[in-house]
Amino acid sequence: MKLSWKTCLRAGVTVFALFLCVHYWPTLSGLLALGLQAARPVLLGCAAAFVLNIPMRAYERHYFPKSDRPLVQKSRRPVCLLLAFLSVAAVLVLLLRLVVPELVSCVTLLVSRLPGVLEEVVAWLTTRASWLSPEVVDYLNGLDWQQLIGRVGGMALSGFGSVANLAANFVTSVLSGAVTTLLVLIFAIYVLLGKERLGRQIKTLGRRYLKREWWSGLRHVTAVVQDSFHDYIVGQCTEAVILGCLCAAGMLLFRFPYAAVVGATVGLTALIPVAGAYIGGAVGFLLILTVSPIRALLFVLYLVILQQLENNIIYPKVVGTSLGLPGIWVLCAVIVGGGVLGIPGMILGVPLAAAAYRLIKEDVARGKRTRPLLPDDED
Repeated sequence: MKLSWKTCLRAGVTVFALFLCVHYWPTLSGLLALGLQAARPVLLGCAAAFVLNIPMRAYERHYFPKSDRPLVQKSRRPVCLLLAFLSVAAVLVLLLRLVVPELVSCVTLLVSRLPGVLEEVVAWLTTRASWLSPEVVDYLNGLDWQQLIGRVGGMALSGFGSVANLAANFVTSVLSGAVTTLLVLIFAIYVLLGKERLGRQIKTLGRRYLKREWWSGLRHVTAVVQDSFHDYIVGQCTEAVILGCLCAAGMLLFRFPYAAVVGATVGLTALIPVAGAYIGGAVGFLLILTVSPIRALLFVLYLVILQQLENNIIYPKVVGTSLGLPGIWVLCAVIVGGGVLGIPGMILGVPLAAAAYRLIKEDVARGKRTRPLLPDDED
C-alpha cells in the first residue's frame, strides 16, 4: 500500500500529540480541572435548564393551547417558565420548612439530653456488667459527662480554626454559593427562553463542520440520551413520592412520631438512588431518638425492610419501566456508577446505562436485518 505524505504527517502529529499528553499530563489535567471549575456555572445552568424544561413544557401544553392570539403566543414561554420556577421553589421551600426546624430542635434536644443518657448507660453497665474491674467502674462513675461533652465540642471547633475564621469561612461560602446560584439561574433562564434559536444554531454548526453520517448519528445519540434523562428524572421523582408516602403511612400505622417530617425527608433524599433513603433514615432515627430509643431502633428495622422492598420491586419497576431498562441493569448501573463517582455516579449511571442499552439494542436489531441468518440463529 502506498503511503501519501498527508497520511504520514497526520500519523506524526497524532503520535507527537499523544507524547505531549503523556509527558505533560499533570499540567494538562490541572488545566482541564481549572477549565471545568470555570465552566461550572454554565454546566450547572444547562442541568438546571434541562430539569426546569420538564415542568415548563407541561405548563405550555395547557396554557391556552388552541389560542392564536399574539399576546398568548408571546406570553406563553415567560409565563410557563415563571410557573416552573415557582413550582420547583415552592416544593423545595415546603420541604425545607417542614424538615429543617424539626431537625434543629432534635439536635438541640439530643445535645441537652446526651449527658443524662450517658450517665444512665454508665449506671446500667456498673450494675449489670460484672466483668468490669472496680477501677474502671470508679473511673466511669467519676466522669463529669457535661464537661467532657463541652471539651469534645471545643476540640471539634478548634479543628476548624478560631470562631472568627469559622465565621469568615461560612460567610465566604454562603456568598460564593449565592453568586454561583444566581449565575446558574440566569444562564438557565437564557437557555430556556431561547432554546429553539440555540437548537437551530447548533444544527447549523453540525451540518457545516461534520459529515452527514456523523451528524445524523450524533443527533440520534443525543436524542436517545435526552429521552433517557427525561424519563429517569420523571421516574425518579415518582419513585421518591411513592417511597415517602409509604414511609409516612407505615410510621402512622405503627404510631411512630414525626411521621410527616420523616416521610418528607426520606422522599426528598430518595432522589439519590439507593443511598438516599438511608440518609433520610438517619435523620428520622435522630428525630425519633429524642422521643424513644426503642422506637428509633424499630424505625430503623422498618426502614430497612421498606428499603429492600423499594430496591428490589418499586425502583426497578418504576424507574426501569419508564426507561425501558430491565431491573437487573438498573441495579448494576447504580452499583457501578456509585463505585466510580459516588453519589453523582449513582444519579448519572442509570440514564446513561438506559441510553447505552437502547443504542446497543437498536444496533443489534439493525445487524440482524443486514447480515444473513446462520443455521444456529434462534430468536
